[in-house]
Amino acid sequence: MDKTLILGGIRSGKSRMAEKLAIQTHLPVTYIATATSEDDEMQARIALHRANRPKHWYVIEEPVYLADTLQQNAETDKCILVDCLTLWLTNLLLHEDDTLFERQRMALLSLLPQLPGPVILVSNETSMGVVPMGELTRRYCEEAGKLHQLLAQQCQHVILTIAGLPHFLKGGIRA
Repeated sequence: MDKTLILGGIRSGKSRMAEKLAIQTHLPVTYIATATSEDDEMQARIALHRANRPKHWYVIEEPVYLADTLQQNAETDKCILVDCLTLWLTNLLLHEDDTLFERQRMALLSLLPQLPGPVILVSNETSMGVVPMGELTRRYCEEAGKLHQLLAQQCQHVILTIAGLPHFLKGGIRA
């Protein structure tokens, strides 16, 4: 089944695009949220996402073990929407277990092609600006870029959103 990667900057419209595509599948949607509410600003963002998505969607909050959650919930007659991979990446890079990032990344990459049903992945494009000064921030941007490239190879559709407008990099989805 189709796998779609939607990239974009902060507030680019990528989540709204993903939700629209999920609705267009006419399948039940499982929404996997990777965010953790560490501060007031993130709590407000999470609340906004909750308020905007359809109430009948099944929501799973999983900040670390994404591949396991995908494997347990993917079905041919169900759409999975993951929002967002860069928050998941952050959670892994900050985890106390230094080996967890590589294991979880490889688990996702090896599992994705095998998953039944449509899967929509949302992620922040971070590599369109200046090189960050801090070591962790540079690693984050580098790992996000590598992850996006590997996922784009596996996905049938890749969309870059800018100012709420989709730019179709791969595949023929129209939203």
